[in-house]
Amino acid sequence: MVNYQTHLDSITADRLQGFFVGWPNPPRPETHLQILQGSSHVVLAIDREKPERPVVGFISAISDGILTAHIPLLEVLPLYQGRGIGRSLTRKMLTLLTDFYAVDLMCDDELIPFYERFAMQPAGGMIVRNYQNQSGDHRQQTTDFRTNSEV
Repeated sequence: MVNYQTHLDSITADRLQGFFVGWPNPPRPETHLQILQGSSHVVLAIDREKPERPVVGFISAISDGILTAHIPLLEVLPLYQGRGIGRSLTRKMLTLLTDFYAVDLMCDDELIPFYERFAMQPAGGMIVRNYQNQSGDHRQQTTDFRTNSEV
């Protein structure tokens, strides 16, 4: 049975194994945990039937807290795909972000039909991808962008 939660209580890097399949330079689980901790909103799908209670899917958002939010990541482990977990994660995240004016995400063209199910509309956009930084390992220290100081 998969349960959902919107907090990171008791989530450790060892519960975040197997994500970023197909990425040439994926983040380590420790970096993945930092990504989630730095997000303004998270929804996790957890397999409660396994003794280690692994995270089997997640979605994250970053926001200014007032007007806009961006959904950078949605992933479901391969063994759990096709069970509606991605739909549930997306629905729950969009519910959390209901009060924002703009909720944006970028996705590959083949994923547009998935997001159209949630009344999202295709829009143009621009991106930069520095694949050499994809793992997040280049970040020796984390910067708090609100204060411009290293933490």
